Amino acid sequence: MQSQFDHVSVVKKSNVYFGGTCISHTVQFEDGTKKTLGVILPTEQPLTFETHVPERMEIISGECRVKIADNEEHELFRAGQSFYVPGGSKFKIETDDVLDYVCHFEG
Repeated sequence: MQSQFDHVSVVKKSNVYFGGTCISHTVQFEDGTKKTLGVILPTEQPLTFETHVPERMEIISGECRVKIADNEEHELFRAGQSFYVPGGSKFKIETDDVLDYVCHFEG
């Protein structure tokens, strides 16, 4: 897992979701691809995100419970792991600790 991204542009305006429970910044790469670097604070209820393109969520620190699409089972993901969400879908995520992540847009 690489610890930094080089030769990128960062959008200064933050993306704020769920009243500040999730905050991210968009990172643009020279080849035109984008990622977001974000933090999710501890949640009392799962946060639901909709995807437009396929996404791979890489967990940098912390751990989370995730339900992807209509799956009824939670899956646990920890630092160093990632999960994939198809485009045109959704996922629910919850955490008891601060969660750092990178969202890789793959579509």
